Amino acid sequence: MTARIGIVTFPGSLDDRDAARAVHLAGAEPVALWHDDAQIHGVDGVWLPGGFSYGDALRCGAIARFSQVMDTVKAAAGQGMPVIGVCNGFQMLCESHLLPGALVRNAHLRYRNRPARLRVETDRTAWTRLYEPGNEVVFPAKHGEGRYVADEAVLDRLEGEGRVVFRYLDNPNGSMRDIAGVTNEAGNVVGLMPHPEHAVEALTGPSTDGLGIVASVLAHLSEGVRR
Repeated sequence: MTARIGIVTFPGSLDDRDAARAVHLAGAEPVALWHDDAQIHGVDGVWLPGGFSYGDALRCGAIARFSQVMDTVKAAAGQGMPVIGVCNGFQMLCESHLLPGALVRNAHLRYRNRPARLRVETDRTAWTRLYEPGNEVVFPAKHGEGRYVADEAVLDRLEGEGRVVFRYLDNPNGSMRDIAGVTNEAGNVVGLMPHPEHAVEALTGPSTDGLGIVASVLAHLSEGVRR
C-alpha cells in the first residue's frame, strides 16, 4: 500500500505544493490537509511546510500552533506518527513544544536565501534513516528568522542524546552550535530550517539530496510502524 503523507496548508504557506511534489517524486501519495480541519484523514505522516503562516504575526509559527489541525498533529506525534516541520514548520514545532528551543532573527538581521551545506548528524530518526551520519547534503535556505537558540542545558542534552539531526557547515544565520535541525526523544518528529523539498530535481535544485528525507520515512513506515 502506498504511504500517504499529509501536507498542511496554513494561511501564508508557500512551500506546500513543493512538499507535495517531493512526496510524489519519492513514491508516496501527498494528501492536502487544511489548517482549520481537525482531521488528518488517515495519513501515515505529516509535513508542516515553509512560508509565512499568518503573516508571521507575533512570532513565526506562534499563531499556527493554535490551528485546529495542530491538536491532532500533536496527538498523532505523541503516538509515534512521523512529523516533519521545514522552515516555518520547524518554527511551529518549537512553538508547539514538540521540539525544544526557538528560531529567532538571523544574527546579521538580514534575510538569507542561498544553498546551505549541511552535515547529517544522525540516522536515528524516521526522516533520516537512509542517510549516513557524516554525509554532506545541500538544501536551499531561505529565512529571516532561522537562528536556532536554546539554553546551554538544552543544547548539552540535545548533543548528549544524539538529537541534533543536521548541522550547518557554512552557518548562514548564527544558529547556536551550527544546529540546522533537531529531533524529539522518540525520533519521529524532526524540524529543520533548510528546505529538502527544493532539492529533489536536478533541473531546479542545487542537488537531489532532499529525496532522502521522504525515502527515509517511507522505509520507516514499511517496517510496520505505519499508523
